[in-house]
Amino acid sequence: MRNDRENIIVAKSFEFALKIVQYCEQLDTDKKFITANQLLKSGTSIGANIREAQNAESKIDVIHKVKIAAKEADETEYWLLLCKHTPSYPDNDELLDLIKELIKIISKIISTSKYK
Repeated sequence: MRNDRENIIVAKSFEFALKIVQYCEQLDTDKKFITANQLLKSGTSIGANIREAQNAESKIDVIHKVKIAAKEADETEYWLLLCKHTPSYPDNDELLDLIKELIKIISKIISTSKYK
């Protein structure tokens, strides 16, 4: 059964995904297709997995789905750092700040979920 109450991580991961889509469109325009594709997959997967966790069948299932989101967030941070340190890529400091915030929130969810 779906939990429709307002949830900060659901909202933040969705907003992040929207910004990732826009950034990846910019990368596509700049013909950075491979990076754009990788970043689009990992960056939008975070929110998808967080949303799946809202429909989890058990506490273990919730933790599992949130851990997948954490892995996707780490991968996304990698691609964003790669873009940041490649001179021919557009600025992404806002996205890096947002992914670091998401990683902190997701890490906190995982650590507190284990001990409840």
